[in-house]
Amino acid sequence: MQLFGDLNAFIHNKQPAQTLLLMLNGLTSVCLLEELLGVNGTVLTEALTHKKIIAKGEELVSPLNLEQASSARDALSKAVYGRTFTWLVNKINASLAYKDESLKNSSVIGLLDIYGFEVFQHNSFEQFCINYCNEKLQQLFIELTLKSEQEEYEAEGITWEPVQYFNNKIICDLVEEKFKGIISILDEECLRPGDASDFTFLEKLENTLGGHPHFVTHKLADGKTRKVMGRDEFRLLHYAGEVNYNVNGFLDKNNDLLFRNLKEAMCMSENKILTQCFDRDELSDKKRPDTAATQFKASLAKLMEILMSKEPSYVRCIKPNDSKQAGRFDEVLIRHQVKYLGLMENLRVRRAGFAYRRRYEIFLQRYKSLCPETWPNWNGKLSDGVSTLVKHLGYKPEEYKLGRSKIFIRFPKTLFATEDALETRKHGLATKLQAGWKGYSQKTKYQKLRSSAVAIQAWWRGILARRKAQRRRQAANTIRRFIKGFIYRHKERCPENEYFLDYVRYSFLMNLRKNLPKNVLDKNWPAPPAALVEASELLRKMCMQNMVWSYCKKISSEWKHQMEQKMIASEIFKDKKDNYPQSVPKLFVGTRLNGEDINPKAVQALGTEKMKYAVPVTKYDRKGYKPRSRQLLLTANSAIIVEEGKLKQCIDYAALKDISVSSLSDGLFVLHVSSEDNKQKGDVVLQCDHVIETLTKIAICADKINSININQGSIKYTVGRGKEGIIDFTPGSELLVAKAKNGHLSVTAPRLNSR
Repeated sequence: MQLFGDLNAFIHNKQPAQTLLLMLNGLTSVCLLEELLGVNGTVLTEALTHKKIIAKGEELVSPLNLEQASSARDALSKAVYGRTFTWLVNKINASLAYKDESLKNSSVIGLLDIYGFEVFQHNSFEQFCINYCNEKLQQLFIELTLKSEQEEYEAEGITWEPVQYFNNKIICDLVEEKFKGIISILDEECLRPGDASDFTFLEKLENTLGGHPHFVTHKLADGKTRKVMGRDEFRLLHYAGEVNYNVNGFLDKNNDLLFRNLKEAMCMSENKILTQCFDRDELSDKKRPDTAATQFKASLAKLMEILMSKEPSYVRCIKPNDSKQAGRFDEVLIRHQVKYLGLMENLRVRRAGFAYRRRYEIFLQRYKSLCPETWPNWNGKLSDGVSTLVKHLGYKPEEYKLGRSKIFIRFPKTLFATEDALETRKHGLATKLQAGWKGYSQKTKYQKLRSSAVAIQAWWRGILARRKAQRRRQAANTIRRFIKGFIYRHKERCPENEYFLDYVRYSFLMNLRKNLPKNVLDKNWPAPPAALVEASELLRKMCMQNMVWSYCKKISSEWKHQMEQKMIASEIFKDKKDNYPQSVPKLFVGTRLNGEDINPKAVQALGTEKMKYAVPVTKYDRKGYKPRSRQLLLTANSAIIVEEGKLKQCIDYAALKDISVSSLSDGLFVLHVSSEDNKQKGDVVLQCDHVIETLTKIAICADKINSININQGSIKYTVGRGKEGIIDFTPGSELLVAKAKNGHLSVTAPRLNSR
């Protein structure tokens, strides 16, 4: 957590990458650099524009020209970047270190990740360092491989035979040898006074290394090689292949010198991370700092020391193609990687010795079936068993060696022949093993099945016998209880009859469950025993209520409204009017007149009142009883008689006293209107073909359900003020309505026998 806290503080105080970018571009002021680096602006300006030299104990300060100041700036940028990166790596290593003292001596696995040789179209100082590192790793790998081979041979008592391989020590010496190596010449050219350049460095390489077999330049090459090399390039013949390096930039990239006054300025920084990166102890060191190549060489030497003290294991990774596609192998790309990873050299070293080696017990365990003397088991010494086995297989003396604990086989073809013999032998062994195992498994299975069958039979027979005895006891006890209960069935509940009574009740309830009524009209109900009469009645009511509730729940709103009207009609006319039974199966309609049957003027005259029902009627005059065709419209507040487009009479429901109708099957009815209403002319005599439906609608709209009078013989009604009229009803064969000689309205209606 301290690591990330310090790093976050550094980033918060203006990122170091931003500082380096500003310094390199030269686009910042001293004030901004002062803030970013935490250094006094005056001190920083002095350090970037002047050079401090200590000669014979005296300090001399000389100004820098533009080129020297730019180099000082670049050196400071590189130093800040490199040292902060080193600081970050050290912090990460410290955070990953063991905190527990008891784990310090534990085994540790380290990973060294390196791509291998870099061979580009243009190779510079970076590729030179990377390929030099690969040369050293290849040298280490060859040494460790040969060393492990030699140690194993010595441990097993086998004579060591020299292995021919390409020793790349000559290439490593070419690069790193003191005074004559490329790195030494590069450092010398970087540090010498005068006008040193990349081309003077190349000329010095040609003068010093001109006759080396692994070094070639354009000047030293033959005519054919000069065609593919530039004048600013030199070629090294690495173990993996030839690589051309361009010398442009070698001196600048290698010459990473930081002046003393710049170090002093950075040691005065207030930034916590920079103060850890620039140690004040460096100021007392008067040695000239190492160049980049020398530092890389020293780091590589330390890495070699670490690797030599460990037991390395190698994992070589091959990239099959550049397009990241599965199942595709680019042969040219793979061949290039195999070459520059040094796999062929490694393979030659391995194949120069013995191709196969195994401990005696492993070798004997795998191949003992190939010799009758060692199969199935060898009871003597392991070395004697292996010797007997290889003699039986016909190994020649030059094909193998026997060590103290291992057998060494030189040629792969010898091992392949042994493997082929084992594969052939496996079929016969498999057949014998299968036969033996099948016989053993089937015999074992049969014995288990037989013993299991005997055990199951004994157990099952016991269960059947116990169940049979238990059923007999239960049956006998039940019969006794039934007989005793039947004897005491008429007495109060007691231990002697409670089982019988409970069974009778249970039987009734089970019978009732199977024979419940299917609908509300089904009146069947099983006869209950004496003890369940009251309970049976309660259950019958509950069942009926449930069926009624279920039936009502299924009724739609339209059908419910229809039923309500039918119930009101039944309440008014049932057993009172002759033609009521014929109206029961006929559904009441919403209206008997459609919109086109009513004159639009009449509808317009209604205004905002909504029409609820309309039916054609015949109106009889009060004096002469002349029939006139009219329409009866019912609204929420009144009953209106319409003649074509005129509203002839509007009867408010409040002024409607009651309604009279005969008990015969005629359609005549009288609307009795209150005489106190001066607007009304008297009672209204109407005839309708749907008298039951019409009167039910009027009773609902006017809330006059109890105001409908069903008369027999005659009906009196008011003709005008103080005058009365009489309507006489007589049964007959057909319906006749006419004025009688006595001045009454005579109605003859057929009497129906459907009641």
